[in-house]
Amino acid sequence: MQKNVIIADSSELILKGLKSILQPYVENEIIFSLCFSDLNEQVKALKDIFLIIDYTSEGFSLDEIVEFKNKYPKVIVMAVTPYTNAQTIVQAIRAGIESHIKKECSVAEIKNAFKATLKGDKFFCDDIVKQMRNENINPKNIFFKSLDPSPVQLSKRELQIIQFIAEGYTNSQIAAIIYLSNHTVNTHRKNIMKKLGVNNTAGIVMYAVKTQMVSPNQFSFKKSNIY
Repeated sequence: MQKNVIIADSSELILKGLKSILQPYVENEIIFSLCFSDLNEQVKALKDIFLIIDYTSEGFSLDEIVEFKNKYPKVIVMAVTPYTNAQTIVQAIRAGIESHIKKECSVAEIKNAFKATLKGDKFFCDDIVKQMRNENINPKNIFFKSLDPSPVQLSKRELQIIQFIAEGYTNSQIAAIIYLSNHTVNTHRKNIMKKLGVNNTAGIVMYAVKTQMVSPNQFSFKKSNIY
């Protein structure tokens, strides 16, 4: 079935560049969107939409993609962004993005990503696959959570441990401070990672920064002398 393709980006150069690459594969005229308000208006008037978006671009965000996919779950979304860290890519996939490539990709890879996603397959460029492997993450095994609006439920103890982890404390240091065994702290850490959908300490730190439990420039590594 023929799709209506929308490219969402604040950069005119990117909009026109992607259109010149992909228009030969699309029967309908490709539509441009400069911000989420534009995008929402365009989607109301169309069916069978294939959205190509840079969610890092001015006027767009991952949080808005979550809301967008909740409202329009049938829209196919392919992200085309500059360099993005692995955990942000994980969040993007959970937000409902089917495929993800970088703006540094070759024209051939952009075309391959578009064709594969159009057929219903997931596609991740080579750079992203390598990036995710370095974090021991397989992007094709990440479950979509965009249609589940319920927030992550964390206990007071888990929130406390998240803050200690984000501030650079080890399990043994945390255990000494809050009078728990190392085993109990490690169990809490595993439960936290499961709830947040991450598989390493970096993911916990990112959650703490995102929820403003700590700020990126306030990590306290000088406390390493606490036993």
